Amino acid sequence: MKKKYMLPAFLAAMITVGANAQGRFDEMTYDKTKTVFRLNAPSLPKVRIYKNGQGGRPVKTVKMRAIGDNRWEATVKGDLGGMFYTFDIGRGECPGTFAKAVGVNGSRGAIINMADTDPVGWADDQRPPLASPADLVIYELHMRDFSISPTSGLQHRGKYLALTEPRAIDYLKRLGVNAIHFQPLFDFASIDETQLYRPQFNWGYDPKNYNVPEGSYSTDPYQPGVRIREFKAMVQALHKAGIRVIFDAVYNHTFDIAGSNFQLTYPDYYYRKTADGRYSDGSGCGNETASERPLMREFMIESVKYWVNEFHIDGFRFDLMGIHDIETMNQIRAAVDQIDPTLYIYGEGWSAGACAYPQDSLAMKANTHRLNGIGAFSDDMRDALRGPFSDDTKGAFLAGIKGEEESLKFGIVGGIAHKQVDMARVNYDKQPWANEPTQQISYVSCHDDMCLVDRLKASIPGLTDATRSEADRMAELIRLDLLAQTAVFTSQGVPFMLAGEEMLRDKKGVHNSFASPDSINELNWDNLKQHPQVFEYYRALIGLRKHHPAFRLASADAVKSHLEFIATGDCLVAFRLKDLEGIDTWREIVVILNANRAAVPVTIPEGEYTVACCNGVICEAGIGMPVNGSEVVVPRQSAMILYKK
Repeated sequence: MKKKYMLPAFLAAMITVGANAQGRFDEMTYDKTKTVFRLNAPSLPKVRIYKNGQGGRPVKTVKMRAIGDNRWEATVKGDLGGMFYTFDIGRGECPGTFAKAVGVNGSRGAIINMADTDPVGWADDQRPPLASPADLVIYELHMRDFSISPTSGLQHRGKYLALTEPRAIDYLKRLGVNAIHFQPLFDFASIDETQLYRPQFNWGYDPKNYNVPEGSYSTDPYQPGVRIREFKAMVQALHKAGIRVIFDAVYNHTFDIAGSNFQLTYPDYYYRKTADGRYSDGSGCGNETASERPLMREFMIESVKYWVNEFHIDGFRFDLMGIHDIETMNQIRAAVDQIDPTLYIYGEGWSAGACAYPQDSLAMKANTHRLNGIGAFSDDMRDALRGPFSDDTKGAFLAGIKGEEESLKFGIVGGIAHKQVDMARVNYDKQPWANEPTQQISYVSCHDDMCLVDRLKASIPGLTDATRSEADRMAELIRLDLLAQTAVFTSQGVPFMLAGEEMLRDKKGVHNSFASPDSINELNWDNLKQHPQVFEYYRALIGLRKHHPAFRLASADAVKSHLEFIATGDCLVAFRLKDLEGIDTWREIVVILNANRAAVPVTIPEGEYTVACCNGVICEAGIGMPVNGSEVVVPRQSAMILYKK
């Protein structure tokens, strides 16, 4: 029997407001003979028709008629193709909540035939096959970061079309990633699309129109169909290359309240309030949406389905997923399963502040076991490696600080229960939170906080010690960088990396670069020439995971049966993958992670081993002579991987 969660009276009362609003989301349906507009709103709205996407007076204003409780409709006869529209309930004009095309800067909806936005061959586009989320290698990418630097050598710098160019596609294929998690690509508010001649930057976590691609990444934001067509062309090119596309979904808040499409069409319905009537701010952005309310829940479900069906999106990362209620997230999962159960869904299992909703009903990381096939980021593993999120100057395992070994082990097993992991010594969680290892996103860096290089420099004093040579400091930095990612990619979760880490990317020490200039955020492709060994290690590490199913067992039972930790000392974690007949071409694998500043002997099960990884080099065929016996010496600040044939 499911446990019932009782809501506070003020919340229950708020949820009933508008609950009887009939119909689906706001919509515009176009054909050459007429255009039908529908809106959910509490008072009589008008539709205004414009010739242009901005400026000018309306050419027609039409009052909508009631077709149900808080549900309105208007039909305008004739061919309105190429025109623009807004809704107005008396609070200000907007394109409604579910505009599918907009004019420049997204303040007016656009009336277009969506079929005209399909690139040639779009109907034949196929998403790359995926047997299990454990097979994913996720590469988090900001559209502008990737290509805006002249060093990229790409023609369409900062644009969707950059990801269609052979140089970009070949690079991604050579690296080996098979899924790109794009930072927000929906139409966001912080970039002025009329002034693209001047540099502007934002991560895009400031939603304006949730169901339209961002115009600044297109070659012409004034033409509504261009951004849609170019977005689809990018997806199509990545699919042809065997790369899935993951959409960063930011349904938890809007850019503001007063000017949001939600507020302008249905005031105060889509937002939570506290008991004293203030807007709740679980997002840290001034507001939080109310996913539990019928229209908001339906909006999220239909929006996700729309991106899958119209744009062929292959997965979703939910920003601040801990703001959304568990029931809504599970309904989204169920809706996606009806389309394609291989689409992966994961999110941040936390909020940025207290939410006006019961904590045990929210999609927090601790509640991941109640989410059906939905993953969450492992901050346990991240901070065990690099140090606490609350202080950039504090290190952890990579800094040679003891005490983080158990937290790292918890990450290695994929956040599941394992008899050799003592949860009492895990940093943030005292209970396992994943039912299956595929519910854990394993990572050490992402767009939030410092990138890996900057965090290492900030938390390990020796890396900025001017008395050491630059070559010596760089050698240590690279050792620790590669060690960190080896832990991530040999874990049983779903591996995730920030774009550019394979180039030894830095952001000049900036912690929160959401609005920093290109000089901070751009990828410097010249780093590939300066540090080719870093890219080669990443490429080989990704290949190692792909070639050997033992690193992606995918089920909790398999991990418990085949993964066994080996006793070690401080700043050391070692494990073996055993009894792999029928699973892997390697019969047994030993992985040792040594964060000590000195080489360390480690006792391993007796046998003859081939060394596949040592001293910052990966070669699956073997490095040096085979190892015989029960002891190996692992070089300082590095990983060693051995196997039995």
